[in-house]
Amino acid sequence: MKLPRLDNVLKAVGALALVGAIVAAAVPLLGLVSITASSGHWAITDVVLHGAMRRAVATQSLGIEPPPLSDIAMIAEGAGHFEIGCAPCHGRPGAAPPPIPEGMTPPPPYLPPRIEEWKPRELFFIVKHGVKFTGMPAWAAQRRDDEVWSVVAFLLALPELDPESYLQLAYGELADSAPALTGFPGGISRDATGAEPAAPDAGAALPAEAAVCARCHGIDGRGRGLGAFPRLAGFPGEYLHATLESYASGIRDSGIMEPVAASLDAESMRRVAAYYAEQPAAGAAPAEPAAPPAARREDEGPLALGRRIATEGFALRGVAPCAYCHGPDPVARNPLFPDLAGQPQRYLARQLEQWTRGGGRGGTEYAEVMYEAARRLEPDEIDAVAQYYASLPTQP
Repeated sequence: MKLPRLDNVLKAVGALALVGAIVAAAVPLLGLVSITASSGHWAITDVVLHGAMRRAVATQSLGIEPPPLSDIAMIAEGAGHFEIGCAPCHGRPGAAPPPIPEGMTPPPPYLPPRIEEWKPRELFFIVKHGVKFTGMPAWAAQRRDDEVWSVVAFLLALPELDPESYLQLAYGELADSAPALTGFPGGISRDATGAEPAAPDAGAALPAEAAVCARCHGIDGRGRGLGAFPRLAGFPGEYLHATLESYASGIRDSGIMEPVAASLDAESMRRVAAYYAEQPAAGAAPAEPAAPPAARREDEGPLALGRRIATEGFALRGVAPCAYCHGPDPVARNPLFPDLAGQPQRYLARQLEQWTRGGGRGGTEYAEVMYEAARRLEPDEIDAVAQYYASLPTQP
């Protein structure tokens, strides 16, 4: 039997390859590929894609070191975002995913029983970067790893939460009305008569647009007392309005605040800013810190060091006293310079850390002033000045 010549075999193989390539190109060009979510994946496609995703996350998250993740402030911050950014697709304790996202391919999983399958670094990678070929988006502010870790801290706590404890974390004082909230991202709190809740000590009704803000910052604007959320009460309306605009435009980085601010139109921003500006700022006053020693010593404590930075600055390093712009002296200042007394230490330290990075923490035309001041501070000095301002009583 005469064998076919090698060159004829190669020609036949080449012809088959060409036909295969033409068919492979023609199928999508003719619109014959099924791209419908209703058709789902073939079982083998689902196995391959999911397996590839898990291996990619495991490999590409190597080297990520989680910070401590048991802080209630981190968990509460993550819960606040989860309710408006994640629960609409993944569901929440006591409420499985709603029917619309169930029609996605693949459908978003109900998370409480799935969290233990992932390491904290892997959860961080998924939350920050999202997942292609699914509806899982990347974090809106890629420079805000601190926010992503707060979501991870919440996810680690999620499997142990019952519906009541979840609502308390996500809604604070609005938790009792949370199950019936509808019509606005994060919900609008109204009682059975449809009336808007009044703010404590103020009498002014909470605007509907501010209800999503009140979940984290409180109806009274004092931040729920967890150290997770900054105080808004008593801030100048001009500053609050400029802050909302900078979040909405992305000038100021925050994957948590950007979608909330972007959902507000110009008039809603003005109403929210005016409402919180009218709330009394003074709450429980922390003890006044002790006066610092006359000269810095190696054993100088963080509170004394923080007070020195705030009231004296470091002239040789070009760090002006914080008090020139941010108090605590009760003098008239530019309304775009926020009063820092009584703000949570964790919040203040995080803001200063963002300023040191030289981008993503804008908001007003004075941003460059803060970039120059903050970048000259050492990490321990940032913590010290944050601790000092957190120790001060809020100004009435």
